[in-house]
Amino acid sequence: MKQAFRYYGQGIPYIKEKDYIGQLIVVEGPDYAGRSTHIMLLQKWLESEGHAVLSCGLSRSTLIGEAIQDAKEGNVLGKKTLSLLYATDFADQLENKVLPALKAGYVVLLDRYIFTLMARDMARGASKEWLVKLFGFAPIPNLIFFLKVSPQVLIYRALKKYAALNFWESGMDMSFSNDTYESFLIYQSLIANYFDEMIKEYDFIVLDGGKDSEIVQGKMKKSIIEYFIKMGMIANDELE
Repeated sequence: MKQAFRYYGQGIPYIKEKDYIGQLIVVEGPDYAGRSTHIMLLQKWLESEGHAVLSCGLSRSTLIGEAIQDAKEGNVLGKKTLSLLYATDFADQLENKVLPALKAGYVVLLDRYIFTLMARDMARGASKEWLVKLFGFAPIPNLIFFLKVSPQVLIYRALKKYAALNFWESGMDMSFSNDTYESFLIYQSLIANYFDEMIKEYDFIVLDGGKDSEIVQGKMKKSIIEYFIKMGMIANDELE
């Protein structure tokens, strides 16, 4: 069944196709919230049920993904330059990966969306009005899961995984503090506040990312099944 995608703004002007048969599902949340794990589990589950699935996320554009990582290694990117690089990365993947997959009937799983980019940019001083216009080409997803995790839990997970904190994930470019630990907490708290402001406006399905992954995954699957049933894509007992 085709559906007409709505966009947060005007969409991509030169793409005339408006109707797609695929589904766009986003998993949002801060660094170390467990997004990648849940994307992987959802993909395995959906594929086992016969759905074609594409998963992708930020900084994976073949056009500019590597350039973003190379630029970040110098730790000298300006705020607006960083924002525009990520917007370009997102636009390239949308045009060349996401929309073609949706047209072909795939379930597209996105590891973060424009909301992460907006929260990061607002934490760095960008206005929401400018960001809304910048990302007006983004289609409105069918489902948006948001993994809510406190900054204290995030820092524990970061140190457990890497035994160190990342320059950008700690917001060290913002000079909140000379102490990376303190800067991480300040920056991630700011991002959490901006995410909280977006919950109702963008219709997030909020999940406790601090809970056991099986519990969180079960709630995600339940929401997807309910949505598929609502859209007439499956019968009540078709997905388990």
